[in-house]
Amino acid sequence: MKKVNLGKTGLQVPAVAVGCMRMNDLSQGEAERFLSGALDMDAVFFDHADIYGAGKCEEMFGKFLQANPGKRDKLFLQSKCSIIPGKMYDCSSEHILEAADGILKRLNTDYLDVLLLHRPDALVEPEEVAEAFDKLETAGKVRYFGVSNHKPSQIQLLKKYVKQDIAANQLQLSIPNSNMITNGMEVNMLTDGAADRDGSVLDFCRLNDITIQTWSPFQYGFFEGVFLGNDKFEELNKLLKELAEKYNTTDTAIAAAWIMRHPAGMQLVAGTMKLSRLQEICRASEIVLTREEWYQIYLAGGHILP
Repeated sequence: MKKVNLGKTGLQVPAVAVGCMRMNDLSQGEAERFLSGALDMDAVFFDHADIYGAGKCEEMFGKFLQANPGKRDKLFLQSKCSIIPGKMYDCSSEHILEAADGILKRLNTDYLDVLLLHRPDALVEPEEVAEAFDKLETAGKVRYFGVSNHKPSQIQLLKKYVKQDIAANQLQLSIPNSNMITNGMEVNMLTDGAADRDGSVLDFCRLNDITIQTWSPFQYGFFEGVFLGNDKFEELNKLLKELAEKYNTTDTAIAAAWIMRHPAGMQLVAGTMKLSRLQEICRASEIVLTREEWYQIYLAGGHILP
């Protein structure tokens, strides 16, 4: 599988990360077979969050590691914290430290490769984030740090106090949901795509060597559904199928290849729990769409070229 840089860490990681949000839909046996199969195809980067399945997803992964202790050093483990569902966001030092300990216990590991702040906290005190990151790093509990769903100014505020590099920013991106791209294309226009909703986060991350990890790469809207095979996206799906035939692959793979074709070197987070689908997505990292094909997909996704 193609590798991408993980921020400024010096690490090369798979271009496809395995998102574990739906792992609790599987039985423990099914989960362990899925994880073993993922490792066999070099999908060794796993993305968690403390809220996924109310912690059950991490617990299931932890049982897999307990049964296969020799595999820990062969994979990358990432998790996220700061969301207290239905109540608030919390980036206080106390919560980050407590959440990290809970994550490590559930995952049955001594350390995380990456810890992300899951959502911006309106009441964030960046001095406290810095304190928590320092303690976790010094204790050897977390190697690298990052954020999710943060815009540039929020990252800059953190960096005023946090000494660790921000390795990654996890952001929603798909062919239809690509405002981080459209607002850089429709510059100085009054179109919907011109609206800068994220502070030019794509350019910011590229300028600062922060790896963008893309979540919901096959969804449109905010969890409104998948666009693949959806009648709302007839032109797009027709083109994806044509290109899939050309490259002897699937429409899923072409949609994934579109994201990984971008020179920002993004890491796609695949949320599937089906090995066959994961294999399609992993193979997509080797497909290099032409510039013309990339733009054809962009236009078919409902965007414009000024």
